[in-house]
Amino acid sequence: MLEKNTIHKIDVINGLKKLDTGSIDLIITSPPYNLGSDHHTGTKKTNTYFDNMDENQYQEWQLEVLNECCRVLKDEGSMFYNHKNRIKNGTQITPYSWILKSSFNVKQELVWINRSQNFDKIRFYPWTERVYWLTKNPKTKLKNTLNKNDVFDWNEWKPVGTKGEHKRAFPVKMVTDLIEVSTPNDIILDPFMGSGTVAIGALTLQKSYIGFEISDEYVELSNKRIEDFKSQLSLDF
Repeated sequence: MLEKNTIHKIDVINGLKKLDTGSIDLIITSPPYNLGSDHHTGTKKTNTYFDNMDENQYQEWQLEVLNECCRVLKDEGSMFYNHKNRIKNGTQITPYSWILKSSFNVKQELVWINRSQNFDKIRFYPWTERVYWLTKNPKTKLKNTLNKNDVFDWNEWKPVGTKGEHKRAFPVKMVTDLIEVSTPNDIILDPFMGSGTVAIGALTLQKSYIGFEISDEYVELSNKRIEDFKSQLSLDF
């Protein structure tokens, strides 16, 4: 088992292979979307990091990631996988293209209206993302203590990161909400840690986390956020 409460600088597949089968309670993550060499966020085009793999290669990679995540997850555990319907070369690509090939059972699809749309007037503006609730066991349940439907808007999960150092960060509130409805939830994995949001969410609820991140820049950014957060709350992790 890898050290907990640590962001490990490691490739996602290599990191997952270092975890024991059935050792993780909960996985919350958002991988790179493979949007291309440049893409829209609102009216601006961004190119923050390489995100332009061959589409078949990308889908095979994501399938391998999902299958490894399924392996390391406990039988009663859950994975929340944040992705989106993408439009490439005039055709929409759904994450179901690889999710349904994985070892996971799809329990539910949550819609996040985050308004991170592009404004090309060649289609209706897409401004939603998805959070797929995936489990090993079809009988796995969550506790809907939030008393929520399956749509979250920009007020409930306020988008963050578009003006900061990490351009695509989901909110800490998303993480804490997903932790609170999930059982078990003591050890939380994010194999694409990015700016450290899952770690902050885990620490907020006094849970343990394990993170993987291959970028030196984002490892440094995440660790700084974590240290700042812990110093503010005098947490001893």
